[in-house]
This record gives sequence, C-alpha cells and structure tokens, in this order.
Amino acid sequence: MCKQCEINPVYEFTNKRKVCKNCFIVWFQKKVLYTIRKFSMINRGDVVSYKKDNNFRDIVLEDALKFYASKAPVEITKNNRKNVTKIAVSITSDILANEIINSLINGNLKSLREKPVEGKIIKPLFLFLDKEVLLYAKVKKLKFNKISNKENKIKNFINELEEKHLELKHAIVNSYLELYC
Repeated sequence: MCKQCEINPVYEFTNKRKVCKNCFIVWFQKKVLYTIRKFSMINRGDVVSYKKDNNFRDIVLEDALKFYASKAPVEITKNNRKNVTKIAVSITSDILANEIINSLINGNLKSLREKPVEGKIIKPLFLFLDKEVLLYAKVKKLKFNKISNKENKIKNFINELEEKHLELKHAIVNSYLELYC
C-alpha cells in the first residue's frame, strides 16, 4: 500500500517504499526538475528542441519538457529552428550504463564522453532507469510505439546483475560521473 494515499502501489523503490500512480507521477516530475537544476541544463529564456520518434523515451521526454515549461519561462519546440539554444535527447541510465560497460570491455573508456550536458545537448532523463520511464508512460497513458529490443550478451548480463543487485546501473553511472566528469 502507498503510505500517503493508502491505495495499491505501482512502483517499489529499493528501500521497499511503495507508491501509487499519483505519487509516482509526482516523484518522477520532481526528479526531472531536480535533474535539470542539478546539472544546470536549462536557463531562463532558453528555446529547447527535442526529437520525437514515438518510442517511450521520446514521448516521456516530451511530457517532461512540457511539465518543466509549465514551471519555468522556457520555450519547448519539436522542430529544429535557428534560435534553438538547447537540444534535449532521451538518454537514460540504462543506455549510459550499457555504453560504459561496453567501453570498459573494449578498453576505450576515456574516449567515451557522456555527460548530462554537452554543449547545447541536454539529457533530462539521465538519472532515470528505462523501467521508470516506461512505467511513467504507462501510468500517464501516453501513446507510444513499442521498440524492438536488440539484446546482446553484455546488455543481458547487466540486466541480470541489476535484478540481483538493485541500483547497479545508477552506481555505474554515478561512478563514471565522479571519475570522468
């Protein structure tokens, strides 16, 4: 049961705290705001562009940017105009953890330069797992196309480790940020 609302939970955090749909949406939106503020992704008056491919990450990115625009004086646009100051991409911790492990195995980690903000490119979903982004899309009833999973051995290995050792992907990303950013 959700402690605040006393209704059935949709998500359980690693500390065993459970939240209902509404509490999950509030938590997700607060974390988006936190991520944007922590990494100074968007400034007052910025024009933020994003790509929309109708996969769950892009749809959630669009929703998160619109939520942010309702709280701050910024303009959100789908198309690349000339006066765009920031470009948002839908990179999550899952994608980054896979890239980091692949780079480690291939021995070229120093060539990997994945930061939350790289010039004009920002990554507002940087601190989210794919399962959290997908759940947000389903809870908010956002329409998206399912993407085919191109599974490889390393990705399967990381996912199996994540099941046994919760927060592994976050630990990989945080360690990378401490070392190289």
